[in-house]
Amino acid sequence: MSADTPSALSHTSLPSSRDLKAAMPLSDALQTQIRKQRAAIAEILAGRDDRMLVVVGPCSVHDPVAALDYAQRLASLNQHLSARLLLVMRVYVEKPRTITGWKGLVYDPHLDGSHDMSEGLRQARELMIDIASLGLPVSTELLSPVVTHYLDDILSWAAIGARTTESQVHRELVSGLDFPVGFKNATSGSVQIAADAMQSAAYAHHSFGVDGHGVMSSVLTQGNPHTHLVLRGGDQGPNFDAASVASAQHCLSQSGAPAALMVDCSHANSGKDPARQPDVLAHVVSQRVRGNKALCAVMLESFIEEGKQPITANGLRYGQSVTDGCLGWAHTEQLLRQMATALAASNTELAF
Repeated sequence: MSADTPSALSHTSLPSSRDLKAAMPLSDALQTQIRKQRAAIAEILAGRDDRMLVVVGPCSVHDPVAALDYAQRLASLNQHLSARLLLVMRVYVEKPRTITGWKGLVYDPHLDGSHDMSEGLRQARELMIDIASLGLPVSTELLSPVVTHYLDDILSWAAIGARTTESQVHRELVSGLDFPVGFKNATSGSVQIAADAMQSAAYAHHSFGVDGHGVMSSVLTQGNPHTHLVLRGGDQGPNFDAASVASAQHCLSQSGAPAALMVDCSHANSGKDPARQPDVLAHVVSQRVRGNKALCAVMLESFIEEGKQPITANGLRYGQSVTDGCLGWAHTEQLLRQMATALAASNTELAF
């Protein structure tokens, strides 16, 4: 390429993950809390804690103020329901896109196409610290391995999405993390791909990576034993029913992968209709109280206001998703209280 030929690449420097973590550190008390929360989640996944794990929150975070408002409500509810449920907040700051669109807080925090990624990283880390400081475990979806290094010390749980479960890079990434991670079944509905990912992530890997200073490095991971399957439906429809769950369990058993199952009540399991999430949840809890202890976790998309809205220049409605539609807070609180009551009473006649 000649000096006159324009490059397809343009670079803007970002702070290293080490510098951002140094500028926005975790207190000793918060580090201890996060270690305990990671261990508690691992105990649920291993079947040694009889509670159910509930990962709940906005489809994606676009307004840190509204997200923190939601977190305060969830933290209060968590205290009341902690005997039966462990509530973990979704703080999803990256949004995978099929073609194009707003890609999340870390990419475009001002929602205007300015792509101030340095500010996005800062806002994401600040928000996660603020939410963790309320006593809530924090979760996200790991999309960019680079972004992970800026946030990994705050997370208690994470997901690998349906489009990236098959990615070798993401399997290697998970193998180097010391907190539980759920692999979603593929968009086709294949559970085997997720089972393979769980096995791969359990092993040590030599891989290419970036150190805390941003320098390319050879990385040796240690393997992550705390992975599990997330059923989110697929091209052929939902997979939360008893037959689909039994098929998934058989696949995991045949593969030698961990048996713990989470059901994502959104995405293909709800036909992308947030109003159908309660029905999915009711089916899952019914299976659980009837004796299927492998069903130990669920995921719900929820925000302050129900539904979703487009990103426009005319302003946004406070507390409403700008990506996938969500349940509203009032309905979410009701569902979680009913869920805890049903689990406590082993009531199989559920009507959420």
